[in-house]
Amino acid sequence: MSSPRFSPASRRRSDTHASQVSPIWQAVTSPPTSSPTSSPTSPLLHRVVAPVRALARYAPTPRLALVVALAAPIWIFSSGSGGQASGAALVALIAIAALADALRIPDAHYLQLVRAFPATIGVGDTRDATYEVSSSWPMPIMVTVIHQLPASVSASALPTQVQPVDQQHPLLVSLTVTGRARGSFPLGPAALSALGPWGLFRRSIIYSLDDTISVVPSIAGAGRYRLLAAQHRVRTAGQRVIRRRGAGTSFANLRDYVPGDDPRRIDWKATARRHRLISREFTVEQGQTIMIAIDCGRMMTQLAGDRPRFEYALASALTLADTALSAGDRVGLIVFDSMVRAYIAPTRTPGTLGAIRDVLTGVTATMTEPDYAAAFRTLAERNRRRSLIVLFTDVIDVRSSRAVIALTTRSAERHLPLVVALRNEQLVAAAVPSPGASDEQTYESAAAEELLSARDEALQIMRQAGVAVLDTAPTTMTTALINRYLEIKERSAL
Repeated sequence: MSSPRFSPASRRRSDTHASQVSPIWQAVTSPPTSSPTSSPTSPLLHRVVAPVRALARYAPTPRLALVVALAAPIWIFSSGSGGQASGAALVALIAIAALADALRIPDAHYLQLVRAFPATIGVGDTRDATYEVSSSWPMPIMVTVIHQLPASVSASALPTQVQPVDQQHPLLVSLTVTGRARGSFPLGPAALSALGPWGLFRRSIIYSLDDTISVVPSIAGAGRYRLLAAQHRVRTAGQRVIRRRGAGTSFANLRDYVPGDDPRRIDWKATARRHRLISREFTVEQGQTIMIAIDCGRMMTQLAGDRPRFEYALASALTLADTALSAGDRVGLIVFDSMVRAYIAPTRTPGTLGAIRDVLTGVTATMTEPDYAAAFRTLAERNRRRSLIVLFTDVIDVRSSRAVIALTTRSAERHLPLVVALRNEQLVAAAVPSPGASDEQTYESAAAEELLSARDEALQIMRQAGVAVLDTAPTTMTTALINRYLEIKERSAL
């Protein structure tokens, strides 16, 4: 996957900001004026509101408050001793200085603000971002950058101290951003707080920047997994000839049977001679088909740590797709709950990973029961090619998982199903009684152990029927899945 592009947003004038301005900015902006047809007094209202709107963007600084506080005793003393004129002159001097300071603050015409954030970022990933402030004002100006990002993106704190910018020296503000929730979001407006040359007044200049950010499932470490796939190809090529896509498979050698091997590849004559199970090994066929099936039903909404299991499944699925495509395989996708939510036919084109990523960015887990029959029926109708079907789901016990057991075992006649069962680590921990546990805790441990035993029974039924099973914790799922995928390719199990 290519690295996300950075999208700098162009500067816009402060008096043209869009309607999506958030409440934090409404303190320095006025409501939009009525249209000319709404009232015969609209032009008059505009002439009244416009100056008020402009003044609302100015605010006194603590320095001005300090000056006033220091001048107050002088004014009081002057007034008490009959020097009212001197006191009035002092007040007038402060007012003129404050007004002059405010009038010497440039507007958005002289200050440009450019934001460079990553166009895409993975959930939980951190990327660099910048704000750049440039000035055409003839004098240096002290500014501070302010923003309010959507809740789906968090960022390191912006500098709170004012920093100088002039015609020759733009200001570059660096920060880091972290993706929090999947989806595409407008980043919203940003603002500059500009100080007058004497620091008595500041002016808020708002820029309506129209850039967006897409938070996608993370594929952090994908490069490492691609390297593993590449090393696998090199290692395999040293052992036997690598056949090209569409060439089929041919016999390479014999080896000892390994649990999980396709029983159809057992060489019974060699087994009889050696008195142990022997499997036939074949050349690796490039361009195998990987079909990723993701259950987005009720059980996938359960939390694993601070994230739903579904989020871990999405990240692992996208990483698997990236690795398989880099290994020359075709990859497809189906997402389902009570109905099929998305389907991508297996392909190996430059746009395949992007299409899968876009689908996974937009899907959500629901509180409905998954319809495995509909998902497998769709797979049977649309994908005739023998495939590795990687099913991300949860298995509880034989009774509740009857559908997934029946359908995966049936599909094993034509495909190689791999059920990625997301283990509940909290349940595993609860099944281990602690020393000195109370009766209630002992009961809970026994109940947890019983649930785990029922789950193990369901998984064992699948294994006995020729279904590959990966029983893994969500936090270690990606590494375990990629290793199993490479193992299957090396054994030519497809």
